[in-house]
Amino acid sequence: MALREALAPSGWRAALALAAGEIERARRLPPEPHLARRSLIALPLAYPLFLLQRLADAATGAAAPLTLANGLRDAGVFVIGWAGFALLSRRLAQALGREALWPRYLVLWNWCNFIQYVLLLAGTLPALLGLPPMVGETAALVSFFWAIWVEWLATRVGLALSPLPAALITLLDLLFGFILASAAGLLG
Repeated sequence: MALREALAPSGWRAALALAAGEIERARRLPPEPHLARRSLIALPLAYPLFLLQRLADAATGAAAPLTLANGLRDAGVFVIGWAGFALLSRRLAQALGREALWPRYLVLWNWCNFIQYVLLLAGTLPALLGLPPMVGETAALVSFFWAIWVEWLATRVGLALSPLPAALITLLDLLFGFILASAAGLLG
């Protein structure tokens, strides 16, 4: 698949619309399996942002220095977390009677993950620039909650859920990532 085809506007533009609060535009995204497959390009595109975030965390003292061993472990957690929750979300969609909508959800979720890394990385810039701690902490907090809100919207719109079930799935994704990262931390 060509990169141009994978970056076709429907998926990432719908996710950008969600990040800006334009819900109707994302609702019009069709639940097509080919769009879900194409949206998987978001994973390798997000990985450099993940690495930059990891380096920024190490530079600000929020994480241990990035070594080869830590980097390999983090790469594994990144891929397993992304792919693992995507597979788990399909089971959740089936259990909720929303399997037909899962391809739309996956498109929005994949691209919103990319947007989340952009937001989280932007949230570290004030600390990296040496701005006062209050500015850095506020930026980090705002970017973190914006990232969670974007995922919640992707879940709500993608699977056509009410707010609470969408929040529970979003929380499950956060918990899944936390458990993976904690388990990997115990190994390293």
